[in-house]
Amino acid sequence: MRATASILHLDLDAFFAAVEQRDKPSLRGKPVIVGGVGGRGVVSTASYEARRFGVRSAMSMAEARSRCPHAAVLSGRFDAYRAASHVVMDRLRELSPRVQPLSLDEAFVDLAAADDFDPDSVEETVAELRADIERLTDGLTCSVGVASSKFLAKIASELNKPDGHFIVAPGSEQQLLAPMRVSAIPGVGPATTERLRRLGAETIEQLRALSLDELSGSLGNASGRSLYQLARGQDDREVESHREAKSVSVEDTFPVDIADRGELEAVTDALARTVARRLRAAGQSGRTITLKIRRHDFETHTRSTTLAAPTDHPRTITDAAMALLRAADVTGGLRLLGVGVSGLTDWVQDDLFTPESPVEDDPPPPRHSLRSRAAASWSPGMDVHHAEHGDGWVWGSGLGRVTVRFETRETPAGPILTFAADDPALSLAGPAAAGTVET
Repeated sequence: MRATASILHLDLDAFFAAVEQRDKPSLRGKPVIVGGVGGRGVVSTASYEARRFGVRSAMSMAEARSRCPHAAVLSGRFDAYRAASHVVMDRLRELSPRVQPLSLDEAFVDLAAADDFDPDSVEETVAELRADIERLTDGLTCSVGVASSKFLAKIASELNKPDGHFIVAPGSEQQLLAPMRVSAIPGVGPATTERLRRLGAETIEQLRALSLDELSGSLGNASGRSLYQLARGQDDREVESHREAKSVSVEDTFPVDIADRGELEAVTDALARTVARRLRAAGQSGRTITLKIRRHDFETHTRSTTLAAPTDHPRTITDAAMALLRAADVTGGLRLLGVGVSGLTDWVQDDLFTPESPVEDDPPPPRHSLRSRAAASWSPGMDVHHAEHGDGWVWGSGLGRVTVRFETRETPAGPILTFAADDPALSLAGPAAAGTVET
């Protein structure tokens, strides 16, 4: 650990849902759930209003709807999230040249890498940063932790969430950690918590009482050593502003085209497990799982799905890749198949010993050309424009019709109107209007 509290961790509060509430005035102060809206969908983010009903990230959307049936369920607008994230990351780079984004809504910053770093002014620096982010993003809030290590900074950012901050004074790390549940340590989920409970460790203070041999014998050498060190606040990882690898992927070209789904699933399973092994060997994990296919006619496509948290778990990666394969058209056979993981971080946020695979999100549907209005897929939450009524967003769709709420971030809540799905006056708005096809 460092002698000063100079590593900052920033987490945007309920990010996806907060962007939707910001851009849709009628949803402000109301429960909002962002994620897969299909039968196998999972929750990516829930607003704090929805969390009061027990809705949380990675929960199946079916359960989330049952817990909060009056919530607005939206499929998400990643162009809007990326734009807001870009503003935040640019502001963080004004603090220091060493910024390590973990995802669109989360990053570490090495404050000591700045030429003008003053350990005595960290409180003022954090207050100014939080105020600037709220101003620059038109109302988004963040939670910030500052400590002598990445582990403690991440822990600290959770202590006054949402819209708060906590600075861990050097020397107080072990005292702060002692009463916390072991599940406060990233990577310690329900299954690992149960293993530690059997060893007599329910708090981090009790975890410290276990020897390295006891932890390694129960959890394995790597996981045991990691928990032994983190329980003592020991974490010497540096903030990495540049990563050599942005993804880990493996692909296989077949000597003869394969059309049999059983064979393709076997190959996908093997590739996914190879990727997982490489991730673990590199001490990395990732959120975005990608399947690459090349057809018999050399036409190449990729499909991706983004998980709620980074993973290096072979079963999780395999299940996500399998879901993408099931959604792919393999008619005529494939000559190449590949599996990759991107959105890399050195922080695994799912359980170290997950007994069951989570329900994965639906793969994103391909965008459709505006020339084919009847085939357009109107997802709840997407931005649209009507020639007569102006800008709004999709409230819902089905049975050949689409319902639109006319409002934007700059305009108040307007009328809710229903149109035919192929109404020529209705079109996509924003970046989605480009009508790009999945590649």
